[in-house]
Amino acid sequence: MADEQLGFGWGDEPRVEAGGAGARLEPLPQIAPLAERLAALARRNIFIGTSSWKYPGWIGNVYDPVRYVTRGKLSKKRFEQTCLEEYARVFPTVGGDFSFYQFPTEQLLERYFSQVPEGFRFSLKVPEDITVPHFPKHARYGTRAGKPNPDFLSAQKITDHFLRRLEPYRSKLGVLMFEFGTIHASPLCEPNVFAEALDRFLSKLPVNEFKFSVEVRNATFLTEGVQYVETLSKHNVAHCFNSWTRMPSVIEQLAIPNIATAPHAVGRMLLKPGRTYAQAVKKFAPYERIDEVYQEGRDGMKTLIQQSMDRHEALFIFVNNRFEGNAVETIREIVDDLPEV
Repeated sequence: MADEQLGFGWGDEPRVEAGGAGARLEPLPQIAPLAERLAALARRNIFIGTSSWKYPGWIGNVYDPVRYVTRGKLSKKRFEQTCLEEYARVFPTVGGDFSFYQFPTEQLLERYFSQVPEGFRFSLKVPEDITVPHFPKHARYGTRAGKPNPDFLSAQKITDHFLRRLEPYRSKLGVLMFEFGTIHASPLCEPNVFAEALDRFLSKLPVNEFKFSVEVRNATFLTEGVQYVETLSKHNVAHCFNSWTRMPSVIEQLAIPNIATAPHAVGRMLLKPGRTYAQAVKKFAPYERIDEVYQEGRDGMKTLIQQSMDRHEALFIFVNNRFEGNAVETIREIVDDLPEV
């Protein structure tokens, strides 16, 4: 099968010469100043990166097109398989969404971790097989669609099929993130019921060996009662400050008493509250520039960074293209506004 080619609106002939992977080892000149600032922040345990990394809209900014040429054309296959190496020369961490949809194989983990240098922190979502109580009625779930999940909050399953596979890469591992989608019409949507189930689960995990974070999308878990926060604190697991459709803003989450629940902090800048995923895709794709500044969200990021510096704690922030339109440019502008490190 012929390799699929990337056009990027350049016409039939790409504006590159022969080259390929390895043609450039240092960051592109236009992104090098950002890479230097991010490296300086990482030396203070402030790791800022993006949610995923395979965005063709970043070619020419983060990615050198010469690296991805095959037979005189830009190769989608080469880009997707190897661009992580170039990404890791600019950013000190990344949020791996790929692991959310299935347990990654040992071969896939080896391929990805081998592309990043020592000092890089590869952060991963825990597979949804652990965090979905009931599989949605969607074709991608096959015969499981619409059925209860027997592995929901299974400590044995996550240990055997995820944590053990990550053991060889501990030196390059960042934070492991449990993403719980909005829970509807179930006893688990009661804040205390959810917190008790989470407590039982976390008590069986090696919380002193890995950095864990919990992201919830039921606002009541934060706004009604204190058991959720107390549970995370008990296990030194971070609450993930998430900018999301039906969640309070990150600034509002930061104001919740005792919300700093671990020796590390995590923030995911995904969507402006009130905006759905589909609305963001329609507004921002193909993610080539910032289309709308979300100032309150930026203020939340800056506050997270400052508080983590003040507390001398590790921080992992992941910015999504659907936050403002282009995650790289959002990060660049946020970092430019920070005091010199």
